[in-house]
Amino acid sequence: MTDKQALRSEMRARRKALALVAPYAAERLAGFADDLPGAVVHALYLPIGAEMDPRPLAARLAYEGYDLCLPVVTAPDTPLIFRWWRPGDDLAPDAAGIPAPLPSAREMQPELILTPLLAFDGAGGRLGQGGGYYDRTFAARPEALRVGVAYAGQRVDRLSLLDHDIPLHGVLTETGYTALP
Repeated sequence: MTDKQALRSEMRARRKALALVAPYAAERLAGFADDLPGAVVHALYLPIGAEMDPRPLAARLAYEGYDLCLPVVTAPDTPLIFRWWRPGDDLAPDAAGIPAPLPSAREMQPELILTPLLAFDGAGGRLGQGGGYYDRTFAARPEALRVGVAYAGQRVDRLSLLDHDIPLHGVLTETGYTALP
């Protein structure tokens, strides 16, 4: 097992424990919506497993009139595309089997991409699941603001980044929004 695989395993367990002890973290996180960097089109995600749930945040952003979209996997080893979405819209599995907006939904160009993660550090480092979808997407959309969504307890001292890893601009947790260098 590599160091990164071991860290992913450790952080999945930590995130699961954080989810159990903080059942209202997603609602608290939504309370910091006004602290996010300015953008009209927000890309969110639907949580898998113990990922921080951005649906309360999505409901607030939708109520406030922001355009929302969700990621869609169209093929392996390609960047994500994003399609228009509102809470309650019908979804269908994308190429990775993840619920996504229907193909008839309009494709969007998000200005701010909210991304799930396993760990983050104070320098903008992000440890994802390892599939590379968000790394490819960030590389294809360098103008988009990249904001991790996590439990505050997912922060680590330092992550080892590879050349293809693109840092986050900030992190939103149940304790607030933090801009990163």
